[in-house]
Amino acid sequence: MGDRRESPRRFDLPPPPGRSGRSGVAARSGAAFDALKHDIMLGEIAPGEPLVELELAARFGCSQGTVREALLQLQEEGLVHRRGHRGTQVSGCTADEAVEMFRLRQQIECAGVLRALRGPSRTLVADLKALVDAMENAAKDDDEMELAALDRDFHRRLFHDANLPALDPILHRCLIYSHRLKISRTQGRRDLVTTARRHGPLVEAVEAGDPAGAIATLEHHIATIVDFGPDVFPGAGQ
Repeated sequence: MGDRRESPRRFDLPPPPGRSGRSGVAARSGAAFDALKHDIMLGEIAPGEPLVELELAARFGCSQGTVREALLQLQEEGLVHRRGHRGTQVSGCTADEAVEMFRLRQQIECAGVLRALRGPSRTLVADLKALVDAMENAAKDDDEMELAALDRDFHRRLFHDANLPALDPILHRCLIYSHRLKISRTQGRRDLVTTARRHGPLVEAVEAGDPAGAIATLEHHIATIVDFGPDVFPGAGQ
């Protein structure tokens, strides 16, 4: 099972890090990448667990070189650590790191939304609304991984109009980390439809062309992603 179904909803976004193409070897490494990412994000492969290229090649019916490419993509997203002769291990997902990731994400996204609203593209609001609709559909299908992928598309689409492409891979990695932590903490207990609809106020602020409102809404959105959010940003959860 992959992290996302292929669909025509890219909205002119660049591909996430490590996902530049899918033909031949790239398609095979992409399938391995999707399957391993799915298992890591859902906690089915635990932090610290080794990922052995030979074993993975047998599992996916491909060469070790193909597996190696998938592991490099996972490393770019912060999901594994590759340590030379010591091999590859699934990275940890700790609250301490999450705090710093959340702070970095808030800084990047709030600066981005301010820039984006100075000259938003013609399709920005329509694209964001379409993504919220898609998120609600994924939530109703109880597809948590698809919802998380669409969530990342939503935030990257908004950030895209800031015209800060060098920061997009950093934002993507922060988003991956926050989704992994959220999934690990809730263990299927959260209301996915409510999660999807949390993005509505952001769309409203963007559509109104209200930079201050968009920043305040975004700050609250980020600070309340998981239960310790208000401790990361004091007062934001109130």
